[in-house]
Amino acid sequence: MSAPYLGSCACDTVSLTVSGEPIATRQCWCRQCQQLAAGGPTNNAIFKVEDVSLDGELGSSVWTAASGNTLTFHFCPKCGTQIYAQSSARPHLMTIRLGALAAGHGLRPEAVIWTEDAPEWAIFDETLETWSRQPPPPSPPST
Repeated sequence: MSAPYLGSCACDTVSLTVSGEPIATRQCWCRQCQQLAAGGPTNNAIFKVEDVSLDGELGSSVWTAASGNTLTFHFCPKCGTQIYAQSSARPHLMTIRLGALAAGHGLRPEAVIWTEDAPEWAIFDETLETWSRQPPPPSPPST
């Protein structure tokens, strides 16, 4: 599948439309993502801010990441579904949770990051690029 990508929270209070293709897709095993994902990783697609349209009220929480950057997590305050995160280091990008996108979106992680924080039982797809910590910022897609 390709853009546009549609999505919503579990209770349909928040909806989103993404008009562009992701710059990167990643599975993140940092400790904060494990806390958000009940012990597993988060699976994410990184989009340009101008490609994302949101409708509905969002709650947010701000944390300092292991990278030292400030991360703001946005979620539905009614059902708690994580919608996206944004880093102070890259305010022009939004990291959309793959679970917030409608089923059948076709996106999957291309890289696994923060593997050094993963529990010993974690299994990584050996065909994916892996990073023990934070990778370099994603490059813009070629046009």
